[in-house]
Amino acid sequence: MSRFEPTVNSFISKRKESDCVADVSPGGTKAVGDSAQERWEAGTPKSLLDGVPIALKDNICLHSDLPTTCASSHLRRHVSPYSATCASRVVSAGAVIVGKTNMDEFAMGSASVHGAFGKVVNPCGVGADRDGIVGEEQRVAGGSSGGSAAAVAAGMCYAALGSDTGGSVRLPASYCGIVGFKPSYGRIPRWGLVAYASSLDTVGILARTVGCAEVVYDVVKGPDGKDMSAWAGGETNGGRADVRDPGDLRGVVVGVPEEYLPAELSPATIATLSSCLTHLSRLGATIVPVSLPHTRQALSAYYVIAPAEASSNLARYDGVRYGERTVERDEDANGWYAATRTQGLGEEVKRRIMVGTYVMTESAYHSYFLHSQRYRRLVQFDFDRVFRHPNPLHGPLPQPSSSPSNPAPAKVNVLLTPTSLSPPPPLSSYPPSDPVLEYVNDVATIPASLAGLPACTVPFARARGAEWGGMPVGVQVIGQFGDEEVVLRVARAVEMGGGMDV
Repeated sequence: MSRFEPTVNSFISKRKESDCVADVSPGGTKAVGDSAQERWEAGTPKSLLDGVPIALKDNICLHSDLPTTCASSHLRRHVSPYSATCASRVVSAGAVIVGKTNMDEFAMGSASVHGAFGKVVNPCGVGADRDGIVGEEQRVAGGSSGGSAAAVAAGMCYAALGSDTGGSVRLPASYCGIVGFKPSYGRIPRWGLVAYASSLDTVGILARTVGCAEVVYDVVKGPDGKDMSAWAGGETNGGRADVRDPGDLRGVVVGVPEEYLPAELSPATIATLSSCLTHLSRLGATIVPVSLPHTRQALSAYYVIAPAEASSNLARYDGVRYGERTVERDEDANGWYAATRTQGLGEEVKRRIMVGTYVMTESAYHSYFLHSQRYRRLVQFDFDRVFRHPNPLHGPLPQPSSSPSNPAPAKVNVLLTPTSLSPPPPLSSYPPSDPVLEYVNDVATIPASLAGLPACTVPFARARGAEWGGMPVGVQVIGQFGDEEVVLRVARAVEMGGGMDV
């Protein structure tokens, strides 16, 4: 493990090197790394991940002696009796699970400061970037997959799996200067991923490069009979041929949604996006402005839908079915139930449960929940109207009539947007006194989650100056549902021009 780990606090539980063993003969064991090395030397590796260290976010179940805590004191000693499908697949591919990473409790947060095991510190703020010292002030790692992002950024593992409900892979990846990839909803089975908001939860990948993310994605993707929400469609939506070579983007249309450029964007973020667009244009891409008008309602719709689903999903943590009972059971069931949940769950989790419970009440259901679901569908249709290829789940939309005074909107292959409003802010300012200030961090990542679209954030620049001190800034590539290969190829093109100062 990195020498920065005591400060970064990226792991909740770690394997000792002596525990990483595998059966190689009846009654015998050998270190996993040694076994993998022998297979590589013999030319028979299990996969490209054979012997590679991988970390798991601590809401991904793993059948081992490592607990699955979801960063909650309520599950401090919970050991899962089974492994998530994604975890089983990386283990079958020969990867070594090195530990379970820190996070926001039950994946509820944008900064990895709400967990029961302490805050995660961005390694870029403690003198650990790829080449040397970056800054002295501790910075936010992002959330809720902040521990996974920090572990990758600090070189503690090759890649890590996280969960992305509203941006929880992409935001910490941008803050920590690494790649964060969220595929289409259902492309990676979520069986064994502890549920937060079931219609939004997506297993995502954090890695140092786009190529590393692709290697992991090829192992974990695909349908699963245990997960009825896993998508069994084709590998692409017909867009593969649109981007044959990341170094040659002629014929590729990149859209820039005007709604993703709010006044709150920092100058460093604006400069990074502008520089990236210039780079893609030099590679031959056509840059066009587009409009996604219902993006403005996406944030508020998400913070109704996600808490509503969380309220239902977290009802099981009652000290009977799951979780540790903090008081002795007596005849007053309501009393010990309330006491157990009050003491076992953190403030942010309780806040979202309360919001979710309220919006599902009879008086609020139609005004809030159904209204938000309608806006979710409008957000999906906004995306479908601008992409060149139809959404395989919805089919082609009716095309509006066009005229010289009202031309048809441009059809794009991908969208390019900021990932965050700014580089990572100081950790001392988190959690903010007003929770809404933290929720706004997800404004650029939530729309793709509501629509279930693939998105990848790529580090592109470093923000110099006294305020940011060389902190990383990422950009986000969004594609049509099922167009993972297109997103990853354009992300490779973005990666080719990265590394500049803004």
